[in-house]
Parts: sequence; structure tokens; C-alpha cells
Amino acid sequence: MPWYALLVLGVAAERVAELVVARRNARWSLARGGVVSGRAHYPWLVALHTGLLVSCLVEVRLAGRPFVPALGWPMLALVLAAQGLRWWCVVSLGPRWNTRVIVMPGMPPVRRGPYRLSWLRHPNYVAVAVEGVALPLVHTAWLTAAGFTVLNAVLMVVRIRCEEAALAGAAGNAERPVPRGNRANRSAM
Repeated sequence: MPWYALLVLGVAAERVAELVVARRNARWSLARGGVVSGRAHYPWLVALHTGLLVSCLVEVRLAGRPFVPALGWPMLALVLAAQGLRWWCVVSLGPRWNTRVIVMPGMPPVRRGPYRLSWLRHPNYVAVAVEGVALPLVHTAWLTAAGFTVLNAVLMVVRIRCEEAALAGAAGNAERPVPRGNRANRSAM
């Protein structure tokens, strides 16, 4: 289990790095007229993601969850792939990426990186969903994987509706329609 604790701590460190980038990007966006939406659901997202990391360790420890190589290694590969996708999103959106919903009225949608793929509407949220299942299952913490998946699905419905409304409002302010395809103006946790 010590290596699994290091993996979870590594993901936690990655989350801290995201928050540093998000804070810097929020200053950039707000200085250019960015509009914040969805303040009410944001603390719930933070709590859910923190709970995921804690629950991974607690379930493995208290329930004695074993490492099963046939499950653990593929799940570890998915965790790493999710991290790659997440940072591809961060880099592609540049200063417009944030953990909060901040849109820039009048700016055209980002159409690079994973946001150029019309069939992958919310790539950052795909990364979050994959990681939320895979990280616990690296060490067979199936209760954590199931709990996170259900709660994340509920929050993503709220989050995506909030984001879509904010993007539609920003597009309306710019008097320019936002295409239905890949409308990323910013991404999230």
C-alpha cells in the first residue's frame, strides 16, 4: 500500500498544481472582463475531489482492499491517460482554463487540442470521470469508485448546465452564435 499512497499523494500534488494555474488564469480572465458563474456548486466539487483522494486511502486501509494486478495495472494506465488528457486541456485552453466557470465575453471558442474534436464535447470532464473510477480501482477501492461516479455525475449535470448557460450568455453578449459542436471557452476541474 505505500506505493498506492504515493500515487494518491501524487494526484493530490497535481490538483494543487491545477489550483495554482487556475488562480493565475482567474486573475488573467477577470482583468479582461471575465465573468464568474456557478459559485454555489464549486465548493461541492472541491469537497468531492478531496473526498475522492481521502476515500481511496481510507477504503484500501480499513477494508483491506488488495492490489489485483489484472485490474490494478490497467487502472493505473487509465489514471495516467486521464492526467495526460487533463493537461492537454489545460495547455490547449491556455489562460482561459480554470477550475471555476469563468467565461470571456466576446472571445471565440477554443478550437485546438481536444477541443477541435467535435465528438468529445467536454474532454476535461471525461478525464475527471475516468480518473474518478480508475484511481480507486488501482487498489480495488470499488466503493469509492462507485460513490465518486454517482456524485460526480450529479455535479457534472449542474456544472455543464451552468457552463453552457454562461457560454451562451457570453456568445449573446458578443452577438455571435456559439456553434453547437465544441464550445469550450474554458474548462473545469
